[in-house]
Amino acid sequence: MIEIRELSKTFSSASGTVEALRDINLQINDGEIFGIIGLSGAGKSTLVRCINLLERPTSGQVIIDGKEMTSLSRRELLEMRRSISMIFQGFNLLEQRSVLRNVCFPLEISGVKGPAAKSRAVELLKIVGLEDKANAYPAQLSGGQKQRVAIARALATKPRYLLCDEATSALDPNTTRSILELLRTINQTLGVTIIVITHEMKVIDQICDRVAVIDHSRIAEEGRVSDVFTNPQSDIAKQLILPQDRAALDTTGGKKLRIIFNGQYSQEPIISKLVLECQAPVNIIFADTRQFDGAIYGHMIIELPSDERQADKVIAWLRNSPVTWKEEA
Repeated sequence: MIEIRELSKTFSSASGTVEALRDINLQINDGEIFGIIGLSGAGKSTLVRCINLLERPTSGQVIIDGKEMTSLSRRELLEMRRSISMIFQGFNLLEQRSVLRNVCFPLEISGVKGPAAKSRAVELLKIVGLEDKANAYPAQLSGGQKQRVAIARALATKPRYLLCDEATSALDPNTTRSILELLRTINQTLGVTIIVITHEMKVIDQICDRVAVIDHSRIAEEGRVSDVFTNPQSDIAKQLILPQDRAALDTTGGKKLRIIFNGQYSQEPIISKLVLECQAPVNIIFADTRQFDGAIYGHMIIELPSDERQADKVIAWLRNSPVTWKEEA
């Protein structure tokens, strides 16, 4: 388990100080995929680098498996880092080494001898689906293949934790999806706890169990992905999750209502029932729903008829239904 307590990080320069993180408190449970999302400059990459002490916090604690990282000796810290691997947006492969030798690299540093290192590397390349690329070089690989090699390399020392810093930002949507599916498989089959840093909600809702939203160096919101997605509380979460519906709200019709799908009524034709029972046409002007664990979560904005009597019938129907909804300003 990873516990972050009252963590702050300040950078100093000739032009002054910059507070990158302020009073961060998080708990990341063993075996989960935890997302940290925020806009550029919010502090998310600094936060993930503080977890393995690539950046040393100015104050606060990072406790991993009961050990307070900032109090460890250099030797103890190096030993702990073997259990905390990291993958990056830029892959960071060694261009002069083959795919196989890239995966062997951390094993060699750890003192694992040639045959054993090669055997482990071959095993990992099978896991990421690149056993046929063992003798290729990074320049011969696509972006997705490079990231798969980076993942295999990160798993070489059998880490308990995998930190992913914008690991899919340089990839196209289809490749991103396949890499995220690979990470989910690794999480489920190897039991590796994964921390995902991103600015894209689509990455979070595809694989994460819980998410923390960071804004201006502080945690603005935290919770289960389905809860944050269906009912964002902070302004930054709303901006990240609901960016597409602003234009929809500018239409010149009747009142706009947001219907919230919270997983409870996934199989019910709610809008069809509303229209048939109220005999009132409603206009669906925006919808964004996702599936989590077989249930549907998300939002739909409907525009009510301009006729007040029909609009009142719809609102009365919703008030007497179990559906979660609210009027949009």
